[in-house]
Amino acid sequence: MVANKYNIAGEEAADTPRSFSETATELAEEACKVASTIAQTSSNPGTTSHIFGTLNWFSSRVYRILSSWNSQPEKLYAAQMRLMSSYLSLCNREWQLTMGDTAPPVAVPDQSDNRFKDKKWEEDRFYDFIKQLYLIMGRWTEDMITGAEGVDERTKQQVLFYVGQIINALAPSNSLFLNPELMQATLESNSSNLLEGLKKFTEDIDRGHGTIKIRQSDLEAFEVGVNLAITPGLVVSQNEICQIIQYKPSTSSTLKRPLLVVPPWINKYYVLDLSPEKSFIKWCVDQGHTVFLISWVNPKSHTDSSFEDYLTHGVFHAMDVIKSRTGEDEINTMGYCVGGTLLSTALAYAAKVGDDRIKSSTLLTTQVDFSLSGMLGVLMDADQIDLVEAEMARTGYLDGNKLGLLFTLLKANELCWPFFIKNYILGKEPRAFDTLHWNSDCVNLPAKNHSFYLRNCYLENNLANGRMEILGELLDVSKVTIPIYNLATRTDHIVPPESAFKGAACFGGPVRFVLGGSGHIAGVVNPPKKNKYQYWTSDGELGGSIEDWRNGANETAGSWWPDWQEWITKMDDEMVTNRPAEYAKAYADADYIEEAPGSYVKVRC
Repeated sequence: MVANKYNIAGEEAADTPRSFSETATELAEEACKVASTIAQTSSNPGTTSHIFGTLNWFSSRVYRILSSWNSQPEKLYAAQMRLMSSYLSLCNREWQLTMGDTAPPVAVPDQSDNRFKDKKWEEDRFYDFIKQLYLIMGRWTEDMITGAEGVDERTKQQVLFYVGQIINALAPSNSLFLNPELMQATLESNSSNLLEGLKKFTEDIDRGHGTIKIRQSDLEAFEVGVNLAITPGLVVSQNEICQIIQYKPSTSSTLKRPLLVVPPWINKYYVLDLSPEKSFIKWCVDQGHTVFLISWVNPKSHTDSSFEDYLTHGVFHAMDVIKSRTGEDEINTMGYCVGGTLLSTALAYAAKVGDDRIKSSTLLTTQVDFSLSGMLGVLMDADQIDLVEAEMARTGYLDGNKLGLLFTLLKANELCWPFFIKNYILGKEPRAFDTLHWNSDCVNLPAKNHSFYLRNCYLENNLANGRMEILGELLDVSKVTIPIYNLATRTDHIVPPESAFKGAACFGGPVRFVLGGSGHIAGVVNPPKKNKYQYWTSDGELGGSIEDWRNGANETAGSWWPDWQEWITKMDDEMVTNRPAEYAKAYADADYIEEAPGSYVKVRC
């Protein structure tokens, strides 16, 4: 019996011809199931239309790149010669090694490229040759796109993104026959890894309703309300847009001003309430805040909910609930990602109509000015938005699985292909990871709301430029003069730090801009006890570039959370002692709808 060091499916590999025959038969059966599922999905007229629309959009942009090179035959010839020269150099190196000489590699992976870390990619000449061949071709292709003259930069970046997905997919590290680790695992398990992997692939196609929903965490390890989102609280109000959660005080006295948290509606709120050790919500409660939070609905059928509805029945409704539960007119607010964009819109509207209830606002990885919105902004042109709107028109919402796939592809070599290999080729379960479990727990987006957001923010940048109209009022964020704490994160691929920095300068009042370490999630969910990462602060002006700002900033090790707590209590540290008793009475009198985390957050796509 051959030992199975990869422990595929927890069984020893069989090595008899009959066992291999059975495995092959089951592989064929599973392949048929996958083909059937994909065929059913592709036969949907809406899906087919969207696929062909995207292909037409992509091909029109590739045509511009090709036309540029075809109009300059001499430059095209020189580029082709550079590629041939690299290939010849690689072959010449192989000849030198065969003759016993030494020769440096022609192409070397980037330091951050983890696909070729196995020693065989260097020590085995066959795999080393394949690796360098791939790197040469991939880099040459990217150079051909970026070097096309007369083509606008946005078109280049669009083509680069999609061609980059093809290049990533064709990496030899993703191939069973070209990756030494995968080949060894398959031989040792007598192909049982492929069977287990194909079963998982079928399950993930089903879970995504035809869109592959790559499992990034053990599916059975977490459950909302059991070991995630377990900070005690009550759902004290709900409507067709959201539930409002009031969290149970954990201190004898609390800050007088309640805190309203507005999370993004493209994900679920419990990214801020993961395990108790990582929960930002619990930490805020333990610091004496009376926390109210909006838990958005996950629509499963056609909905007419608009951006204005999310503002009035979400943010402003929550403010009314806070008044009725605590008697307080003055509140602090916090928005995360698109929740911060919605909150910024609320601030501008409140400034316009003279609503002064919000006394401070915290924006976590939030875009207000979308002119530097990174790859998402590059991809969301008018033609793409037309395609998204046409797809949403069929159901009344955008399938959250498809948006989740886009976010995954933004960091494909970190969030897609490593899991593809582990799940579907090695046949192994990913490890339990709460953040990645949350990441795959997607939310459907109402068509009307999402269309408004894409057009007014990504396409037209109306909020930053004073052109956004809400409830009949033209908004101007420069009229917002309350204190703002604005956190960006250094490696954020959703909200680039330079975008958040530029947006911070749009407000008319004092802004404390803070740059955190890590990315969109880890940079925000960074509890002090972990003592991880760092953050930068500065009293300098927000004009200019974020690089200039950071050069004059002070770096502090650890979490930004205590810095935020100090900032918010400096503005108002008045305490009250009645909140625990009021909460206990509401609980005893059943003056609530249900206990936290509520039912809305448990609805799956």
